Amino acid sequence: MKEESLSNRVYTEIRGKIISNQLVPGTRLKEDAWAKKQDVSRVAVREALNRLFGENLVEKGERGGYFVKSMNTDDIREIRELREVLELGALQLACEKLEDNDIRELEKICDDFSNMVKSGYFGGACEADVKFHETLIGSARNQKLKNIYISSNIPLFHFKLGRASSHMDDYEQTDKEHRKIVAALKSKDFEQAKKILVGHLHRGELESLDEG
Repeated sequence: MKEESLSNRVYTEIRGKIISNQLVPGTRLKEDAWAKKQDVSRVAVREALNRLFGENLVEKGERGGYFVKSMNTDDIREIRELREVLELGALQLACEKLEDNDIRELEKICDDFSNMVKSGYFGGACEADVKFHETLIGSARNQKLKNIYISSNIPLFHFKLGRASSHMDDYEQTDKEHRKIVAALKSKDFEQAKKILVGHLHRGELESLDEG
């Protein structure tokens, strides 16, 4: 496999774990450890990390090395505001364009999320959470909106996997909110879906600040 393809594989893996908060802010990303984990050269890892640095997902330490970018209070607020703008816009379009297969896909993701939480696979639950919101964006059927959302590198910020067992209430509340959003979409009730989504995002912001 070409070095470029190997680097892209590492990039995709690390990016996904940052976006889903499986790699929390401040985590050091060691080239040798990732090279061994992904069975690639350190050059491929370095290229992936440089790409993530360019996307502002990682930062360089004072003594070198790469770290998952830390977030302050303003960062968390701005992430919530950005998600609110994009996801509420998508929600409104989805209420107009939604098809039965969109509902089935969202319901399947909710079931996946529930099952992963029950089995203790919190990393998978976080990935399902990211997929839920990306699918919500996709159901608006606006490619430019979807491109903006994906390229914005919007992370989750309300799960801390290192202490997952103490955050079961958060996972369970997220599950309930996701399902309520789907139910509102099913009824094409934009105002109800909007109310739940806004509350969902604000709760995430507050819980992240509490843990900061």
